[in-house]
Amino acid sequence: SGFNSIGHMDTMSRGRHQIGHFKEGEEFIQNVFHVLSQIFTGKEKSNLAICWLQYEISKVIQCLQAKKKKKLKAQGRKSKKLAKNFLKAPDNRNNLSLWKLYAYLEWLLGNTEDARKVFDTALCTAGTGGLRSAQLCSLSLLYAQLEVELLQSVEGAAMSRAVHVLTKLTENGPYVPYSGQVLPVNVLKARKAYEHALQDYLSKTAVSDQDQVNDTDQLVNLVGCYALFQYLTVGIDAAVLIYTQASEKLEVSGSQKCENTGENFGILNFPTALEAVTLLHTNLLRFHMKISVYPLNPLREALAEALKRYPSNQSLWRSYIHIQRKSHSASKARRFFDSVTRSTNSLEPWLFAIQAEQMRKKLTEKVQRADVGEIHCTIPETGLTNRIVALFEHAVQSESGTHCPLLWRMYLNFMV
Repeated sequence: SGFNSIGHMDTMSRGRHQIGHFKEGEEFIQNVFHVLSQIFTGKEKSNLAICWLQYEISKVIQCLQAKKKKKLKAQGRKSKKLAKNFLKAPDNRNNLSLWKLYAYLEWLLGNTEDARKVFDTALCTAGTGGLRSAQLCSLSLLYAQLEVELLQSVEGAAMSRAVHVLTKLTENGPYVPYSGQVLPVNVLKARKAYEHALQDYLSKTAVSDQDQVNDTDQLVNLVGCYALFQYLTVGIDAAVLIYTQASEKLEVSGSQKCENTGENFGILNFPTALEAVTLLHTNLLRFHMKISVYPLNPLREALAEALKRYPSNQSLWRSYIHIQRKSHSASKARRFFDSVTRSTNSLEPWLFAIQAEQMRKKLTEKVQRADVGEIHCTIPETGLTNRIVALFEHAVQSESGTHCPLLWRMYLNFMV
């Protein structure tokens, strides 16, 4: 019944209903997964299980965003059953990536205690790889990040479960679940261990290029763990310092690689590490601003710098739009969008520029239609409709925009 039944368009809303996964499309995707799981074996089968579980989690997140409690319950049951079946398979019992996704699923469904048990079990069975194990670092980082999100303020954070997890990671011994306290001496030892591990990695990346992709993932996880640890035990400035050091080093390494080898090798993996580190940095700043008083400028500058470098990163654009909504002056954001769209061929800057203007228009209309007798419009309507149409016109004339169904449908939707 047409291609639109597969895939979903989050950007369009039909009246009160958000367009979600269509039934036929959902059946098609499930069939593909079932057929492939019978063909694949070993490592490929495990990777397929990870993709499948990530897809299930995306549906859970969609239910959470749409605030559909009934649907969330049903979806949660289905996803958990699938995750448990995957983990029962002998090949997957020690697969930390699957354990991580299962724990995350439980957390999203609001079962915090169950999720903690899953995380603890995974960490106990994971062995003693410590900071050298990429999967262990990744698991500990997610666990700590989720725990930090529960904190109401940074005070007393040094005794939290997140610090316990990040401290245990450096000890190379068997994991012991959190008992309510973290010894200051362990915190000091952990800080030293992180410092040495990061120095080793940063000096190593400039020399070796074997296992480059694994090294890159590992470096990102390590920087994430160390910065979060510093944030909880020292403060936001200490965490930002680590992100800055790592980014500077990665930039230098990337450019050196290109000069030395004459290949575009640095372009392959280093930007991915740099992009991931930038994302962790901006997310931490956003979180810190949510729970305490902190100036907006460092975050705005970090995002602007990152978006010039990675104009197609959607998470960064979402953060940028989110902070720009707070300011009544649109001119700065408009100039920024304009400069990025001129310097890149990617379509994301256009789509987000349009979205930002549409949000502004919605806000203006809301204010003008407020039912309170005489109205003083707080934000003047400065030809927003014409501006949005002009943005659409420019976007569909760009090479990538001409062939983007989403853009055309948004344009039609807006004109209607």
